[in-house]
Amino acid sequence: MAVGKVSDTTFESEVLKATGPVVVDFWAEWCGPCRMIAPALEEIAGTLNGKVKIVKLNVDENPQTAAKYGIQSIPTLMIFKNGQMASRQIGAAPKQKLEQWITTAV
Repeated sequence: MAVGKVSDTTFESEVLKATGPVVVDFWAEWCGPCRMIAPALEEIAGTLNGKVKIVKLNVDENPQTAAKYGIQSIPTLMIFKNGQMASRQIGAAPKQKLEQWITTAV
């Protein structure tokens, strides 16, 4: 399962109303650390196929959702369960740490 994309208009249906846990990567095109963790998130999405949904939200193109969740630094990753934010990770981290954080939280 590949990493998907969400926007201000699809965030509620794709994340908040999802049946399982969802990892949201708040990122921007110009952000080096965001681009650094992207391949790791793709690999994790494949490894955890079906257990968790991973999506990206571009903060430049979707300022409403970023503001609603108080995103001040990117990359910021959040795990949502049952429409509620369950965990937050700020900044880039190695794949192993990201995978451990996601599997522990879901």
